[in-house]
Amino acid sequence: MGVALRKLTQWTAAGHGTGILEITPLNEAILKEIIVFVESFIYKHPQEAKFVFVEPLEWNTSLAPSAFESGYVVSETTVKSEEVDKNGQPLLFLSVPQIKIRSFGQLSRLLLIAKTGKLKEAQACVEANRDPIVKILGSDYNTMKENSIALNILGKITRDDDPESEIKMKIAMLLKQLDLHLLNHSLKHISLEISLSPMTVKKDIELLKRFSGKGNQTVLESIEYTSDYEFSNGCRAPPWRQIRGEICYVLVKPHDGETLCITCSAGGVFLNGGKTDDEGDVNYERKGSIYKNLVTFLREKSPKFSENMSKLGISFSEDQQKEKDQLGKAPKKEEAAALRKDISGSDKRSLEKNQINFWRNQMTKRWEPSLNWKTTVNYKGKGSAKEIQEDKHTGKLEKPRPSVSHGRAQLLRKSAEKIEETVSDSSSESEEDEEPPDHRQEASADLPSEYWQIQKLVKYLKGGNQTATVIALCSMRDFSLAQETCQLAIRDVGGLEVLINLLETDEVKCKIGSLKILKEISHNPQIRQNIVDLGGLPIMVNILDSPHKSLKCLAAETIANVAKFKRARRVVRQHGGITKLVALLDCAHDSTKPAQSSLYEARDVEVARCGALALWSCSKSHTNKEAIRKAGGIPLLARLLKTSHENMLIPVVGTLQECASEENYRAAIKAERIIENLVKNLNSENEQLQEHCAMAIYQCAEDKETRDLVRLHGGLKPLASLLNNTDNKERLAAVTGAIWKCSISKENVTKFREYKAIETLVGLLTDQPEEVLVNVVGALGECCQERENRVIVRKCGGIQPLVNLLVGINQALLVNVTKAVGACAVEPESMMIIDRLDGVRLLWSLLKNPHPDVKASAAWALCPCIKNAKDAGEMVRSFVGGLELIVNLLKSDNKEVLASVCAAITNIAKDQENLAVITDHGVVPLLSKLANTNNNKLRHHLAEAISRCCMWGRNRVAFGEHKAVAPLVRYLKSNDTNMHRATAQALYQLSEDADNCITMHENGAVKLLLDMVGSPDQDLQEAAAGCISNIRRLALATEKARYT
Repeated sequence: MGVALRKLTQWTAAGHGTGILEITPLNEAILKEIIVFVESFIYKHPQEAKFVFVEPLEWNTSLAPSAFESGYVVSETTVKSEEVDKNGQPLLFLSVPQIKIRSFGQLSRLLLIAKTGKLKEAQACVEANRDPIVKILGSDYNTMKENSIALNILGKITRDDDPESEIKMKIAMLLKQLDLHLLNHSLKHISLEISLSPMTVKKDIELLKRFSGKGNQTVLESIEYTSDYEFSNGCRAPPWRQIRGEICYVLVKPHDGETLCITCSAGGVFLNGGKTDDEGDVNYERKGSIYKNLVTFLREKSPKFSENMSKLGISFSEDQQKEKDQLGKAPKKEEAAALRKDISGSDKRSLEKNQINFWRNQMTKRWEPSLNWKTTVNYKGKGSAKEIQEDKHTGKLEKPRPSVSHGRAQLLRKSAEKIEETVSDSSSESEEDEEPPDHRQEASADLPSEYWQIQKLVKYLKGGNQTATVIALCSMRDFSLAQETCQLAIRDVGGLEVLINLLETDEVKCKIGSLKILKEISHNPQIRQNIVDLGGLPIMVNILDSPHKSLKCLAAETIANVAKFKRARRVVRQHGGITKLVALLDCAHDSTKPAQSSLYEARDVEVARCGALALWSCSKSHTNKEAIRKAGGIPLLARLLKTSHENMLIPVVGTLQECASEENYRAAIKAERIIENLVKNLNSENEQLQEHCAMAIYQCAEDKETRDLVRLHGGLKPLASLLNNTDNKERLAAVTGAIWKCSISKENVTKFREYKAIETLVGLLTDQPEEVLVNVVGALGECCQERENRVIVRKCGGIQPLVNLLVGINQALLVNVTKAVGACAVEPESMMIIDRLDGVRLLWSLLKNPHPDVKASAAWALCPCIKNAKDAGEMVRSFVGGLELIVNLLKSDNKEVLASVCAAITNIAKDQENLAVITDHGVVPLLSKLANTNNNKLRHHLAEAISRCCMWGRNRVAFGEHKAVAPLVRYLKSNDTNMHRATAQALYQLSEDADNCITMHENGAVKLLLDMVGSPDQDLQEAAAGCISNIRRLALATEKARYT
């Protein structure tokens, strides 16, 4: 809420006082959302509604004491709530006119009491309490910036001793959610706001001036600027008003009213306070609603203006501009010259009308789409279809069959989409997520003869009888529909609308002909968008229920082509297309027998293939994947996977590959025994099928059981053999990805070593695209966890290409290559090569990378490098600013970065000089600050780092002073033996200081350490016993001192 109020609300100029909220649609929308949140708070969160604010929210209310009834103690000028805090203070106190409220429950009740005045009360509250979060939760929560997350809030509260911390946490989270909601809600408003330019406003005013003057036939008596001076940017408003988006001020005298003083701004047009009588200055304060543009404003204010505009024939309809270029483009110079040449002097008035019509269209095209196009919104969301299709004048529903140019549809579509549901699409969605801009054929360009022939055929389609229509469709199919010229010719002459209309006829032949053409031309990205804009997808989805199998196949194939971008996939799902496509997979006959099948069976197989093809396109959306699973798609896909028809297998495996990114699917794939068939198809001759099978294995092999199944069914050998075929890079990327994921299991690594796959992988470290390199290096990183494989990589010359890859910028590649280099550095011989190639310096430089994953992976890789390098201490000191850099990384918020840096510091601190340097850089307070973490991995490495850092100067004392000892004692309650050992060693070092011994004893360390003295881990035994010995020795010395 704090971020939304600070950044999005619009305030008046404050002067020397505090500003007030402007009366704008955005402000009103934000206030209404806050009111909804507060009103429902008492019902949705009754426990949190009782929480007492740290400070009351105060403002001047317009409510009278008489408005309060039961639950309040009311007098003539004051009101007190019967609900009080623990000190007996009322949670609501009104002393006319000031009101103080200290809980959400009372805020909710106040809004119910305010009734119609709730918006006014909310505005007054927001104006008087500019930072409400601080007053509700306290000043500590003033740090909740827009990048704060739930974990930051949780961490802040768990460090508090406040008994109400849990309720505070919930309220903080609810306010954070409200803040995000307000930001998203406001963005929708902002995205739909008008944005006028000085040039647009100037042209508008100049053109209106031509039709103004004395006489009843003019649209206005006069229109003039308040200032004659024009700035270089085209504005006439003073600079201090230009900052607020204001362009100019005009005085307009309509025939039927007083002179109006109007402000034209980037956000729209509105009536201001007029000119002052004294000095003639403009009163800039807004006095009414904001309108889209000057013409819309004048139509609203002056009936005479609107009437005369109609009489003169100055239409601002878009229908006259169908053939104009895209929004905002002026007519071409050649066309303008030709126009002037053809028009005589007596027609100048008509020319001016055309000009004003054109420019008005350019300014209103975005905001006044034709009614026909409004109906197309029905195909993008079910929510408000009736409201959009309903004719405002007749109240009747129009048949949704628009027929206008694509450019205007695109504008309306984009604005309408801003209020549609947002769809979460998976990372696999890479094709055409961004819809390309529309490109249209220029009428004056040299077009091929096919363009004009197609234009004639479309005329026959529009006006011919059934026979002529079928003949025209057949003739159109004779053209090369794969060529973009023919595809766009069909669209530009209105052929798409006709083809989609034919899908709603009862004539099967016409439907088949139309779908065959649509299937071919829908490979064009622009055509796909046009089909969706024209409402073609819902019609095709309905055709999937047809008893004619040919129609089902064509409709499914066309859907497969069109559903290449998010909006199309959403439309298919919203109109029930997923369920119908899944039903197509249920072949009535056994398709596993390739024998001499009948024509009937072949058609069944083709229907299932087309259904799988469409599902493959639709499955790039996360929501659609879930819909496919719920519709029962997995068992049907598993059954089709057993077929021997390769053209069927490719879309089936492609769909499974897309869906396998979801955990639910991976579990179902194991349950349906799909892995066995994927492995079998790796031996196919079809490269595309091999690619998709390997990619599906890559997605599924995140799970150990799946990796074991791939090995048990003999899938590792074909994967290793496919590494030798490097021509097909897409297949190579999929195969190396599958090998990488399978290599996570040690048993699989042993098999790959038998198949000589490691040597082949090393050979792929050069001259390959990044998507292949990421997987190759990832696989080598897993394989090099074993000594034998590290030796193979070194002997095959793999160290140098790995080090060379450290200078890249691909995040995923850097994460994998640092892991691989770190694994190789465990072997001293490999470490010598890495050091000679300056690999350690390159790793250290990656600690500056902005991506946390890269930083963490680089820090982990440095650990074995420092441990096994010759003269490691000197090497580390040779990196200028290197030690300061790694110490500063302890300020990171990422737990993996912190754990890896602690591990690196443990190795760095083995050298006394380095330990002295990092101590000077403040390593002790930074490590101490991390001691309260709940992350076990971080705890382990933090304890080891503290243990090492204790061995310099007075660091032991410093750790105690920075409160690091007590949290360490709590680590001993963990079940992890490694953490016990690291913690016991740290406590042993810290126990050399007497004050630390006292802290350990007070926190119950002795009892926990006594249990560990009997541990089978010798290092843990010694550390625990040593710590107890130091504590006991201090106790004896204290006791002896007491008696002496």
